[in-house]
Amino acid sequence: MLGRLLKSLRFGVLPIPGRLIGVIFFVFLFIFPLISTASHPILIITIASIYAIFAVSWDLLSGYTGQVNFGHALSFGTGAYSSALLYTYVGLPPAATILLGGVGAALVVVATCFPALRLRGPYLSLITLAFPLLLHQVVLAFPSVTGGYVGIRELPPLSDSPIVEYYICLVVMTVAVLIMWKLTDAGSKYVRTGLIFHAIREDEIAARATGINTIRYKVLAFAIGGFFGGIAGGLFGHLLKTVGPATLSMTLSFQVIMWVIFGGMVSIYGAVAGVFTLYPLVELLQGTAIGEYRTLIMAVIVILILLFMPSGIAVWIRDKIERECPRCKLSNGAWRTECRACSAPLR
Repeated sequence: MLGRLLKSLRFGVLPIPGRLIGVIFFVFLFIFPLISTASHPILIITIASIYAIFAVSWDLLSGYTGQVNFGHALSFGTGAYSSALLYTYVGLPPAATILLGGVGAALVVVATCFPALRLRGPYLSLITLAFPLLLHQVVLAFPSVTGGYVGIRELPPLSDSPIVEYYICLVVMTVAVLIMWKLTDAGSKYVRTGLIFHAIREDEIAARATGINTIRYKVLAFAIGGFFGGIAGGLFGHLLKTVGPATLSMTLSFQVIMWVIFGGMVSIYGAVAGVFTLYPLVELLQGTAIGEYRTLIMAVIVILILLFMPSGIAVWIRDKIERECPRCKLSNGAWRTECRACSAPLR
């Protein structure tokens, strides 16, 4: 096992600049508490880790299958409220409530996706926008159960130590991102969902003509996105020790879209890069002279990215430092003149 891991690292990571940067980034996150123990940066990275799970789950659904979801806060809010209600009325520990909250979010998202899948394009996006608004009204209609506008408070924390909470969220994010990356990898020899998701996004009619049950795989994408979105919501609720209607807000649904577009759609690392760039930037602006304009600043940044880097900043950087072999389609460093595998000329 160790030999296989070292071989994969040597031939599958180190020669590819983008993957090497990703490994360095995650190593930095894991050693960050050893560099700085300041509470505010620790909290910002902890929340960014949760939002990264949420962003990648949206990219898996909307980027890889083309089912653009404008109401992805439904999964986040359902996971948060499910986790809070399971603790309040059943007394389960956070680890169980978060996992069950993810399952509950997946079930709710799947239930709502069936009427949505009868539509296509902008009509599908608009109907997905309506579902979190409906659940938001349900939450407010039963204040004795959900807490209404106040929400559910005094939830147990993930841990008594902020550092332990940091590592819990970071480990969950790493595992979740790796799972979703593998599920969307079109070149995987063992998992074929990535190739099918790509086929559905590019031409659903052609994919159906080849015998692929496109409805089944689109429902699967909704379920996976809902599950991991619910996990993110459950973590968020227990981290802040409270769950409120804000977890179902339209603002959250559109924030996740901006994060993914900024980093780059149809690239798992792009969603992570978008969150870890924009969220800390917006939080650091809070309390400054321009802090009240931080949301406007984020919107302007996203617009500029769309104008000058339409594929996203992470994808733009990858294209500058990597070059794909025209013969074997293997990624190489941009400085190479021939492919490291088949020796085909790259320039």
